[in-house]
Amino acid sequence: MRIIAGKYKGHHLVSFQADHIRPTTDRVKESLFNIIQSHVEDAKVLDLFSGTGNLGLEALSRGAREVTFVEKNKKSIEILRKNIEKLKVSENYKIIQKDALSFLKTSTEPYDIIFADPPFTEEMAHDVMQAAGVSQSFSANTIMTIESGRREKIMDDYQSLVRYDVREFGDKFLSFFRKKA
Repeated sequence: MRIIAGKYKGHHLVSFQADHIRPTTDRVKESLFNIIQSHVEDAKVLDLFSGTGNLGLEALSRGAREVTFVEKNKKSIEILRKNIEKLKVSENYKIIQKDALSFLKTSTEPYDIIFADPPFTEEMAHDVMQAAGVSQSFSANTIMTIESGRREKIMDDYQSLVRYDVREFGDKFLSFFRKKA
């Protein structure tokens, strides 16, 4: 895993052995950021199920104003902290050790971009989107991306949110949501 573009371009993230983490591949990450690049500069970003911090750190590298990393697993948080230290991250960030669904239900501040990469083994993309659909983490201009497995349930519409784009990468889908007009 590496940072693809921006301030930290070319830097590799720490290697690790953890069965509970399945990082976003460089191919998927590059496609994701090609699609949302015009929204990243000065954005307030939420990285749910942040794991190693791969997506949030890429956003910081590309000019995001701040990133909130939400991760409940202690080992993942250790890896995330090592990546932040390795990159010598100076931008604003915070790490919150909490379940992502609980965070969405209690969050009162809106974000510009929300990344969600829930574990495929738990098939929870639908539950994440249901929580996001009623979360105060969304404003009128928020963009949310979510990765899901091919067999996972994920709909085009969640309360106030609508899927406006979807990309397929082998056994996974990358969906893009925003508020309904």
